Amino acid sequence: MHNLCLIPARGGSKRIPKKNIKDFFGKPMLAYPIETALKSGLFSEIMVSTDDNEITEIALKHGANVPFFRSAKTADDYATTADVILEVIKKYSESGIHFDNICCLYACTPLLGTQHLIIAYEKLITKKKHSLFPVVEFEFPVQRALKIIDTNVEFVYSEHALTRSQDLEHYYHDAGQFYWINVKSFLKTNKIVGDNSGCIVLNRMDCQDIDVESDWKIAELKYTLKNRMI
Repeated sequence: MHNLCLIPARGGSKRIPKKNIKDFFGKPMLAYPIETALKSGLFSEIMVSTDDNEITEIALKHGANVPFFRSAKTADDYATTADVILEVIKKYSESGIHFDNICCLYACTPLLGTQHLIIAYEKLITKKKHSLFPVVEFEFPVQRALKIIDTNVEFVYSEHALTRSQDLEHYYHDAGQFYWINVKSFLKTNKIVGDNSGCIVLNRMDCQDIDVESDWKIAELKYTLKNRMI
């Protein structure tokens, strides 16, 4: 199989300035997904899609390629991950390079283990999925969600107001770490998640959205605890 690891890392982070290359326990954040991809042994090419010179230098230093810069269109605040993937496929195709599968691996994933990439890839292939990505269970039952109307608080699902937690169905959300994608299938739909998408389930210690400074601190705590348990 000819697999590409695509790491999107634009330079325009606003809530945490330079988030993608900020120091995280002695290394730029971007170094972690690059090292994870390299250790997996799954990829013919590991590339970073960026519009930033500093990010480019760090990507190259840690073993990734930056064969071309991201366009202004896919570097703005409205571009989707699917837009970035399509651009990368097109650029490589123009050079006569084609891939069977792409793993879109996000830049801020210091908690991701190499085994997660491998397990997900094996499942993508054996189950013949359109795409496959990690999910994590919601920390609190979504059936107990509340809404505020004026000054009143109400259950969104009043029928579950008294249902025992252990009797409620489990629900999951995207862990925000990576997407394995079959290229031929993706080009037919331009969608990352489709009718034939699958998942692997992660422990909460193995993932953390990092959008604001408090998220960063939680990621540091999880990383410290994980390394103490190894």
